[in-house]
Amino acid sequence: MPIVSAHVAATLARHIDHVFGVMGNGNAYFLDALERSTGVGYTALRHEAGGVVAADAYHRAGGGLAAATATYGAGFTNTLTALAEAVQAHVPLVLVVGDEPTSGPRPWDVDQIALASAVGARTYTVGRADAAATTVIAIEHALTYRVPTVLAIPYDVAALEAGPVPEAPEPRLPQPVAPRGPFAERAIRDAAAALAGAQRPLLLAGRGAWIAGAGAALGAIADATGAVTASTALGRGIFPRPEFDLGVTGGFGAEAAMALVAEADVAVVFGASLNQFTMRFGALLSPGTRVFQVDLAPAATHPHVGGYVRGDATVVARAIADELAALGASPSGWRERVDAASARRHEPGDALAPDGRLDPRSAAARIAELLPDDRVVVSDGGHFIGWANMYWPVASPDRMMMVGTAFQSIGLGFASVPGAARARPESTIVLTIGDGGGLMGLADLESAVRVAGGHGLAVVWNDAAYGAEVNLYGVKGLAREPMLIPEVDFAGVARGFGAEGVVVRSLEDLARLAEWVGTPAAERPFLLLDLRISGSVIAPYQHEIIRANS
Repeated sequence: MPIVSAHVAATLARHIDHVFGVMGNGNAYFLDALERSTGVGYTALRHEAGGVVAADAYHRAGGGLAAATATYGAGFTNTLTALAEAVQAHVPLVLVVGDEPTSGPRPWDVDQIALASAVGARTYTVGRADAAATTVIAIEHALTYRVPTVLAIPYDVAALEAGPVPEAPEPRLPQPVAPRGPFAERAIRDAAAALAGAQRPLLLAGRGAWIAGAGAALGAIADATGAVTASTALGRGIFPRPEFDLGVTGGFGAEAAMALVAEADVAVVFGASLNQFTMRFGALLSPGTRVFQVDLAPAATHPHVGGYVRGDATVVARAIADELAALGASPSGWRERVDAASARRHEPGDALAPDGRLDPRSAAARIAELLPDDRVVVSDGGHFIGWANMYWPVASPDRMMMVGTAFQSIGLGFASVPGAARARPESTIVLTIGDGGGLMGLADLESAVRVAGGHGLAVVWNDAAYGAEVNLYGVKGLAREPMLIPEVDFAGVARGFGAEGVVVRSLEDLARLAEWVGTPAAERPFLLLDLRISGSVIAPYQHEIIRANS
């Protein structure tokens, strides 16, 4: 007779392909049912936070609804940082956990519902009679609001017989939000008229536009108006004409490209929240630029926005395109006068920094030349995030993810690799990570090596410090000793986990990467590059933060 945990597993299996997690007392029956009774894959991580991180990365890389699992108590509390990141990043995810028995908490139980709520996640608790229906409700909530939900199985309920698994209803999902009412209609007409009359039109898109599938519709607007395009860090690659694209805006953008963005007389933003980093702390656009925003937020998300349309990016983009056609708009010709490829170039850096250590700019540029085209870049958080974001282009937004930056955490990098690898098994998964975050999440280096194998490459930016703290607080005269890390031999550590590790002190040492890329994935090991970089070279985005905070 099927038990409650089997009802949860069977119902969830209709909507997912993979689960990531760590087994414990509270989820043992769920994982047993998942393995024995469904075709869903399971990947074990070495830390409960890693299970949620891997599921998060799986979704961001195009794998669909994310699913993770952990036990109750300490297992659940270990997931909280990763769960908070998924909330902040709007990742639809179901976290299946054990929970206290229905009779009340034991000494090792905590109020998991309150803890999940504290980071923004709702909890649904299954019972003997409603496990399948409650599972569908949790899935529906995650997909509708693009947030994680916690699906809790009380300890004394997990193994109760519950009868045949019922045919639970399909989740009801909302239709794309369409602009409604005369104000929205007028805002669309105003945006189209402004674009039609612009001499230097700009389209800026973020991850929301990618999620909406707006790339083709945005490309049509760009062609109709002759607009130059740009994206947020999480929206890169969304526009179909890279020859007219200025790359990422904000601190990751090249100075020449950002100067061109500032010349725009009309800018229309799709699916981007316009946070302080994208907007260069208010300096991205010029005071004379007319700014329109299309988003799902209740109202405009930046004070520089003059016209706002609440709606799905694809729906609104098509409406604007129709208005442009009705107006008989013709291309401005601006983008043909702009050399976008030259404008996107960053400083090449020097072979070595003045202190004799590797210049991260030249290292990033050389690695970019060697990386295979079919790659997915996953990033931990820290000062080093500038180097991959500036120097390593990707083909689409689902091939660059920064798991941890929404919640401004570090230590989630190694666990991101298995999730991306399961979603993109034929691609090379390239991790960019700092020494501080690498040490914090070291347990799941084993997971990365085991799952990605020869498709996995980790680049450790090893400056023997928490670089962001040195840059932001060391310059203020605060004690530097707490910001420093004894230099760790990550290459040696990687070898202990079954990977190949290479210490990189010069550009010549990257010859091993060239050999590795030229070897079939099935015949090569996971490779970790331990880059001994200089902490004296500060990424441009950090200079912006320093200026803003000074």
